[in-house]
Amino acid sequence: MQRPLDTLERDLEALRAAWADSMPAFGARFGGAQTEIEQMSDTGLVRVTDLLAQVRRDAEALLARAAAEVANRSGQDFGDTGLAKTHGFHSPQRLIAASTGASRSDAAKLIAVGTATAERQTFGGERLPSRHPHVAAALQSADLSLEAASAITSMLDRVAIRADPARADFTEAKLVELASQASLELLMRGVREAEARLDQDGVEPREEELRQERSLTMREDRNGMMHLHARLDPESAAPVKAAIEALVSDVLRRREGRPCEEGPVLDDPRSIPQIQADALAALARHTLGCTQTLTPLAKTTVVVRMNLETLIDGLGHARIDGIDQPISASTARRMAADADLIPSVFGSESLPLDLGRAARLFTRAQRLALGERDGGCASCGQNVGYVEAHHIDWWERDRGPTDLANGVMLCSFCHHTVHREDWHIRVTAGEVWFIPPPHVDPQQVPRLGGRARFELPEADAAA
Repeated sequence: MQRPLDTLERDLEALRAAWADSMPAFGARFGGAQTEIEQMSDTGLVRVTDLLAQVRRDAEALLARAAAEVANRSGQDFGDTGLAKTHGFHSPQRLIAASTGASRSDAAKLIAVGTATAERQTFGGERLPSRHPHVAAALQSADLSLEAASAITSMLDRVAIRADPARADFTEAKLVELASQASLELLMRGVREAEARLDQDGVEPREEELRQERSLTMREDRNGMMHLHARLDPESAAPVKAAIEALVSDVLRRREGRPCEEGPVLDDPRSIPQIQADALAALARHTLGCTQTLTPLAKTTVVVRMNLETLIDGLGHARIDGIDQPISASTARRMAADADLIPSVFGSESLPLDLGRAARLFTRAQRLALGERDGGCASCGQNVGYVEAHHIDWWERDRGPTDLANGVMLCSFCHHTVHREDWHIRVTAGEVWFIPPPHVDPQQVPRLGGRARFELPEADAAA
């Protein structure tokens, strides 16, 4: 039987071996960590970094188990004889925070994950599986970080009362699988979407909770700088975000210019945060009666995406482009009635989305369809507000058509990387596949991109 420390010791041994192998064969200088790390080869440094992260996950999994047991022995039933109080702490969170040097919220997260993934015990002493067996197994094998485990288990606990158990179990397994392949940011998008599916009746109440928490505070510091801090629900944030991004995008387009055009006469050294601050001020001046016309706003749209069934029967949820938090059907209907918003209803074939070579630039309808398929940058997941539609087979060089099968949404960095490194892109029904060049992967195994990378399948469809 595997002992609790076996996995940690195995990975520590692998780390020791990788550390030694990464050092120069001759002339290595041994000393402090900084001295030895600076001498590592590039490949060795990456390997050591991966194994350090693995050891960290091993330790976090054990720490979560220990934290849960500390909380268990510090329960209210023990009164003043509880573990935390006998060691001079008001709560188990304070004890764990003191041990780890972290915040009480981090300590609470450790306790919550440990409790959610611990085995249960009946009154008769029989051992039962964890409430979240897929997360528990992934934690034990160090395939899941504490942050990912916390995001998945806390969401499943929120919807446990109303969610179908079979669908919840299927969703948990798929989220664990997603967490092993994607970043925490992409995982959170999957978690929010999964919560909306598992608890459709809870979308609107959660939405109202967010709306009640909206706030904007303003204060001036002693240096004369005005600090604005806003917390906005998705419906309130959508037009604000879209308007500011439109002005920022316009500045960046003019700054970069087209190859055949001259750039601006004066250099623009502003950072993105500075441009965003100026955009907010410009919007305020315009609202107060400024005669300057903010032409980029004429092109500003907020895209609300929903299924046709959601539009018809009012059940389910929808999404706002650029905002991960799902919204309720009633909010989507209300927003879609606004003249400045675009309702993107899936299932409608009324728009001509494939133009062949009749036009070089993708139309708005095509960009909306590509945005739905790719969910932003098809490679890195960058927000859909910062990506553009690009031809897979180039318009001029390859005579590539301007249609959905030859289009992909990419941010500027990924677009340049694809061309510079000679990646290939293949599009199938609803999926985008990136084929790496031989110097990146000699086997050239295709890598799934687009929304399919982080969007979970429906449990019924998978069954």
